[in-house]
Amino acid sequence: MKIGILDGDDIGHEIVPVTAEVMKAAAAKTGLAVEWEHLPIGRQAYDTLGTTLPEDTLPRLEAMAGWILGPIGHMAYPKVPEATNPHPILRKHFDLFANIRPAKSYTTLPCLHQGVDLVIVRENNEGFQPDRNVVAGCGEFRPTHDVTISVRVITRAGSSKVARAAFELARTRRKHLTAVHKDTVFKLGCGMFAEECRKLAKEYPDVTYDEAIVDTFAMRLVMTPQRYDVVVTTNMFGDILTDEAAGLVGGLGMAAGLSAGPRHAMAQATHGSAPDIAGRNIANPYAMVMSGKMLFDWLGRHHRSEPALAAGAMIGRAVEHVVEHRLSLTPDLGGDGTTTAMAEAIIAHLGI
Repeated sequence: MKIGILDGDDIGHEIVPVTAEVMKAAAAKTGLAVEWEHLPIGRQAYDTLGTTLPEDTLPRLEAMAGWILGPIGHMAYPKVPEATNPHPILRKHFDLFANIRPAKSYTTLPCLHQGVDLVIVRENNEGFQPDRNVVAGCGEFRPTHDVTISVRVITRAGSSKVARAAFELARTRRKHLTAVHKDTVFKLGCGMFAEECRKLAKEYPDVTYDEAIVDTFAMRLVMTPQRYDVVVTTNMFGDILTDEAAGLVGGLGMAAGLSAGPRHAMAQATHGSAPDIAGRNIANPYAMVMSGKMLFDWLGRHHRSEPALAAGAMIGRAVEHVVEHRLSLTPDLGGDGTTTAMAEAIIAHLGI
């Protein structure tokens, strides 16, 4: 299978290459045959090729099973048409409708709660976000100087797809799924999302299914996050709740992510490009490496590839060992290691 490597911006040029080395080492140990291909994207592509998303990038990605995308620092891009944020284009073009974000605590790392091990599955292509809820134009507009209108889009197809992805994930974990919405107020929008979740619950009798109103869930997530396994929710709610969950276990440096669709998946850590520490070799690679592990997990399930599943599991065990024994951890984790040293420690413990 083919896997793309797209560095992104700033610390992406440090954490993506070491993640690729970890994945290559795991693939070699499990006998997974991978053709790796590097593609330019982001600010470096703009500076060298005149655009943040080169014309041949989408067709080249089409031929791949998945790819690693580093953080994109689009807020610092020049305000010109050629310097667009490529992330939403990739997500919509490949219908990466499920944004999967785990949050896990470790006893050896400072965090607000121990015993946390949950995954939030966020719908990725609808909702309130104006860059993804319409085909043309914008889902947010200002008809007068004093009035702004934002449109929220919820569809049965989109709700059903993300709910099914969450039920399937729950089957691989502790078989508990919580749907988060606010159908008490958004009776039609959240109501439609909840209806589709309830329909699918009947197809998964082995998965315990419950629901929570979003504000109540936000409170419970702060107080007793250990009660949750897999959570599915709409786009905007998921955008907020996933950062809250990351804050419980140590911050966005611990927040891996995978955007998955019907034929492709994209590994992308959920943190930003951190230009303030770029080039210093101190960026925490945990989130990016675990995103790569999630990509192997998805490829293993999607393509029924035992070597890919084994490679994902191998990376997970190695990362856990490095964190639990505090081997070469980066400064944000209380260590004095570098980005490359932490990745090398993970590689050294593959296969344990």
